[in-house]
Amino acid sequence: MIRRTSKHVRLAFRAWRGEVLLFFALVLASQSLCLSNDDVDAAPDALIGYTEFRTDLSLGRHANVCTMRARLVRADGVGRREIADNLAREPNTWTQFAGWSPDGNRAIVGCGWESSENAKWEEEHERFRFTPDGWRYDMYLLHVRGVIRQNGKGGSKPINLTAIDRVSFYNTGLFFWPNDANTLGFQALIDGVSHPFRMDGDGRNKRDLTAGSKGFAYGFGASPDGKRIAYHKDYQVYVADADGSNVSHVRTDKPFNFSPRWSPDGKRLLFVAGEHYNCHPYVVRRDGTGLRKVGDRGTYRGVVAFLDVPDFHGGSSDTPVWSSDSRTIFYTARIGKSVELMRATLEGAAEQLTHTKPGSLNYHPHVSPNGEWLAFGSTRSGTRQLYVMHTKGRKQHAITSVKPGSGAMWPHWQPRPVDRAD
Repeated sequence: MIRRTSKHVRLAFRAWRGEVLLFFALVLASQSLCLSNDDVDAAPDALIGYTEFRTDLSLGRHANVCTMRARLVRADGVGRREIADNLAREPNTWTQFAGWSPDGNRAIVGCGWESSENAKWEEEHERFRFTPDGWRYDMYLLHVRGVIRQNGKGGSKPINLTAIDRVSFYNTGLFFWPNDANTLGFQALIDGVSHPFRMDGDGRNKRDLTAGSKGFAYGFGASPDGKRIAYHKDYQVYVADADGSNVSHVRTDKPFNFSPRWSPDGKRLLFVAGEHYNCHPYVVRRDGTGLRKVGDRGTYRGVVAFLDVPDFHGGSSDTPVWSSDSRTIFYTARIGKSVELMRATLEGAAEQLTHTKPGSLNYHPHVSPNGEWLAFGSTRSGTRQLYVMHTKGRKQHAITSVKPGSGAMWPHWQPRPVDRAD
């Protein structure tokens, strides 16, 4: 009798012990899930560069554009500050955040100036007039660490690379050549025609990659291995060797092809193709074969109005971008009465990422270096603010808080954090 009772006790103890172990396993699992969710919700330790400006000044496009200022903010929305403020002290001058060095230590800042007389002529004729005495635009590099430690004031002096051995009064699109920190690319306006250029890291030895061409070349970028380039010229996409030779036309049979972007693995190009204001995301292999439509923007024109007053230029192009693993793309499309962020596979399977109130615009997606976050613009609050969203958890938060009559646009993720000492 005693033995049977002891046996039952031992069995009961084992059952109890099993339940206790199962309980703790479930607790640990739930804690693990909580940690995972916390990781998803926590903004990455990185900076985002962007541009703030007025949107409602009544004197037209130029009056608002010349209020643009390059800024930085942490991905959690803390620590907003202006950079390169000394570049915009001259009247009719503005700055725009345009990118980063690969190591995240230097910011790329564009600085523009336009005379009041030329701006008035453009408003009256509703078109640009680029002349050396009426316009100036250059690209600068600025060390971020020094600027942040001094709260955006002072710091290292911005270096105007496009003014060294100058080839044009109007230079845009500066970027670092992949796998070559001592080479940069940019676009220069020559006799009214845009040309892609390469130059050394000190701004010297500038080389026109479409020398002699009369076609307007834009959307210039280099492949991840640095061996090939892509651009659109007269709204047709072209690829070439890094020195501009061996040019080939990417044929789509579409009249409008715009803004080619290399995939991170270098195997494909992404661009929009179709009719002007009715174009959609397409991908093509590196050699120009295998053209495939991978998304549909519906009736979305693909242009974001960034002013609240009439703008003769129409707005800012809203183009698709690659995911960090080259397997999907992010783009924007009209869904009902809103423009929403979308993700699509290379086979064309689409997924809606944002669900905002009717009339909202979500635009300009930019992917974080680790591929887990998106920065983008949205009018959901009634003003043009910037937001950050995790691509898995879909948690979103604003990182700017501009007042009505102002806007914050064009986000650029810092490639990697630097010692900010803030």
